[in-house]
Amino acid sequence: MTNKYQLIVHEQIKSPISEAYRVLRTNLNFCKTDGELKTIMFTSAGPGEGKSLTAANTAVALAQTGKKVLIIDCDLRKPVQYKIFNRDRSSGITNILVKDNVKIAFIAETDIRNLYFMASGPLPPNPSELMGSEKMQELLGELKYQFDYIIIDVPPVIAVTDACVLASKVDGIVMVLDSSKVRPEMAQQAKELLQRARGQVLGVVLNKVEVETEYLHYYYYYDSKTVAQ
Repeated sequence: MTNKYQLIVHEQIKSPISEAYRVLRTNLNFCKTDGELKTIMFTSAGPGEGKSLTAANTAVALAQTGKKVLIIDCDLRKPVQYKIFNRDRSSGITNILVKDNVKIAFIAETDIRNLYFMASGPLPPNPSELMGSEKMQELLGELKYQFDYIIIDVPPVIAVTDACVLASKVDGIVMVLDSSKVRPEMAQQAKELLQRARGQVLGVVLNKVEVETEYLHYYYYYDSKTVAQ
């Protein structure tokens, strides 16, 4: 059975879309923040905008440069990363946050060199509380010593509060917006919610934008000065 979640940066390294992810990677490398940029949260305004696949492909692009990268599935309501990487999700970050288990036991290798994966684990009744907990902040702090980049996939901003409670605990936030469905006012609301939560929005990936050339369709990355403000 074919996996519909394609890691195109790994599987079609010479494709225009893979190149677009490398452009995104470069933009992240040159982002100006108040401090180091190691923990990067990917979210969206609403559901179904492609945040999880964008996060996964960005993690692959970063790992391809030789950096040690961990992707964490922090969508504790509808996790997807385990499907993308074809891994078990029965144990993961919730085991650490709820029972204070040994962290290394829940970090799995992927089929991609330098890229590691942490699943969501059992889905809890209180996802927002876990994301906002002191244990979560401590976990991210410890993981920073083990990895060059930590990519965090969280639920949409407007749907639930998870992204906002985690916003101040990460170094930067990338919003993924579906150009065919997101309303400008919805995108603006999502950005403002993150900023009120003391999150640093690095920029926006405008997804499903087709720019027709003679032969190709491209995805483009727009920084926050262009789109998010």
